[in-house]
Amino acid sequence: MPRKKAPTHDPVGKRIKKARTQKKISFNSLANETGFSVEYLKDIEAGKETPPVGALLQISRALEIDSGFLLEKQKTTLKKRVKAYTERTENYAYTTLTPGAENKHLKAFKVIVDPLKDHKGIGYQHEGEEFVYVLEGTIDIIVGENINKLKKGESLHFNSGIRHMLRNTGEAEAELVVVIYGP
Repeated sequence: MPRKKAPTHDPVGKRIKKARTQKKISFNSLANETGFSVEYLKDIEAGKETPPVGALLQISRALEIDSGFLLEKQKTTLKKRVKAYTERTENYAYTTLTPGAENKHLKAFKVIVDPLKDHKGIGYQHEGEEFVYVLEGTIDIIVGENINKLKKGESLHFNSGIRHMLRNTGEAEAELVVVIYGP
């Protein structure tokens, strides 16, 4: 299992809380703008939940802040920015393939999803587009009500503004390349 690196600055939950409180945005308003429950947002701010990239993009858009402020994991020395990092959430791990692209529109990740797991049953939605390529395993990508079944070597490009969810349907880890474009 990948190890979590010690943050070199405030954890993402604290950064979200700081931006939300500075802008005087209530949990209720943020929940309505993102579609996440107030409880989930409180858990993120408290550090009890590690949100996936899609959720961070939604939250940054709702807070009207640069997504790089939330996606940034390390201090910005060149050596550290070039070095890829891995972040572990409950059912999957992601590694950036585009270090230093915090302020860019296009971000790429290698994602490993545990066998027979999904993203905790919540759908994600963020303005832009998403491209998923399966390196290993079998997955379902649910876009709205449409279920896309993909296996090794297959890909899907879709409008990420539509609520979507990913789940590993196989008995082994699924390994993917996920590219997210956000305007």
